[in-house]
Amino acid sequence: MAIIMLADIPARGGARHGRDAWAIRHGDDVITWGELADRALRRAHALRNRGLGVGDLVTLALPNGSQIYEWLFALWRIGATPHVVSYRLPESELRAIIEVAKSAMVVASDPQLQSSLGAFAADLGMDCDDLSPLEPVLADNWKAMSSGGSTGRPKIIVAPGPNAFDDEKKPPLRFPAEGPILATGPIYHNMPMTTNLQALFEGHPVIGMERFDPEEALRLIDEHAIAWTSFVPTMMMRISRLPEAVRSKYDVTSLKTVWHWAAPMPAELKQEWIDWLGPETIWELYGGTEGIVTAILNGTEWLEHRGSVGRAVGSEIKIVDDEGTEVPQGEIGEIFALPASGAGSTYSYIGAERRTIAGGFETIGDFGWMDDEGYLYIADRRTDMIVSGGANVFPAEVEGALMAHPAVAEAVVIGLPDSDLGARVHAIVQVVEDLEAHGLDEPDSETLVAFLRERIVTYKIPRSFEFTRQRLRDDAGKVRRQQLREDRLTQAAVS
Repeated sequence: MAIIMLADIPARGGARHGRDAWAIRHGDDVITWGELADRALRRAHALRNRGLGVGDLVTLALPNGSQIYEWLFALWRIGATPHVVSYRLPESELRAIIEVAKSAMVVASDPQLQSSLGAFAADLGMDCDDLSPLEPVLADNWKAMSSGGSTGRPKIIVAPGPNAFDDEKKPPLRFPAEGPILATGPIYHNMPMTTNLQALFEGHPVIGMERFDPEEALRLIDEHAIAWTSFVPTMMMRISRLPEAVRSKYDVTSLKTVWHWAAPMPAELKQEWIDWLGPETIWELYGGTEGIVTAILNGTEWLEHRGSVGRAVGSEIKIVDDEGTEVPQGEIGEIFALPASGAGSTYSYIGAERRTIAGGFETIGDFGWMDDEGYLYIADRRTDMIVSGGANVFPAEVEGALMAHPAVAEAVVIGLPDSDLGARVHAIVQVVEDLEAHGLDEPDSETLVAFLRERIVTYKIPRSFEFTRQRLRDDAGKVRRQQLREDRLTQAAVS
């Protein structure tokens, strides 16, 4: 076993490629392996001089760019735990998260947050001249991520395990033998942070995007002959909706592995990508930040198990009813899992309680079912399910059907109070930009209802629609469903 401290990744990359070779780039923001090592060391000395160290949780509200990596490697060197959040969070939500996390320090790029929350600026430590060696400190936790945006109750998910990687145990991410990877997502999301770090650990430079743009992603793939990248389904939809004249300008034949994760994938969209790049190129990963369950499958498997997210890797799964009893194969229930490393081994919560059943099996709140070959299928989140007229409606299924319509860029389905049904299915539809350029008409509720009748059963079809040009999902492909619902309830109360 060869343990490498996370703080030593920049020096490791510099030894492999040379200190002057670039390590990370976001547009014009380019940093070499040597610069990354030195800047992280300066910040580490400055942080230690302020009394920070092992066990301290430091909240980082910073955009994609070289600075956030400097902070990560600095914090790992002193044994502190980085807690990365979206820099676009409303102040009230960030304040609530900080209170739950009991952050020892907050670093923010927004001057307003620096003033109102007492956050430190992102350039803290860059005036430190101390570049003397500072041995990395082993710590029990290597990262913390926030969750709870869908429920409105913030919780912190802390990843246990040392702030180090085992060079002999690499996850099956299918990185190429050499060359850069394209990182399209925000680093405050679990998978981009984890995969970007693993890529740097294995010596791959990382090309990031300050903010996702579909044509720019294709241009970067073409320019740098990218073999490995990852998306969330929203990004893939936006690429698919580019005019053919735009898509065909770029050579993407270098791609060998394209992962998608973080949100449900509409079947028609996945089929389109398989047809475009080949089933051997498209890979899916299902899991949560908690790490209790991970499922993986490639495009070839998906064609044989259409709609599946794969078979579990490193964990045992049970599908149970509300009483914790396993349901018959093929029936929908709540997904509980037990990792091979044992109950309680993969995470801890701050601000929330685990939900467990006998044997130490835990859940992250997803519903789904298993087929007779052990392939897992996801229905939706427990908290998102709508009970309408006594029937269960899973928003993800309705959203996927809506997004198959060429004029729909995104869709979010929520339940709203209804005197007859208890809750009615309501769809918020983000309309595709430049409808005329795509030869499309403005969608309306009648058109979409007729479209949905061919795809889902009648009781799942939304009873009401609203249309918007505003983005419904964030850069990580996540939707703030609870907030959208509360906004509409508030509007109804004052109207």
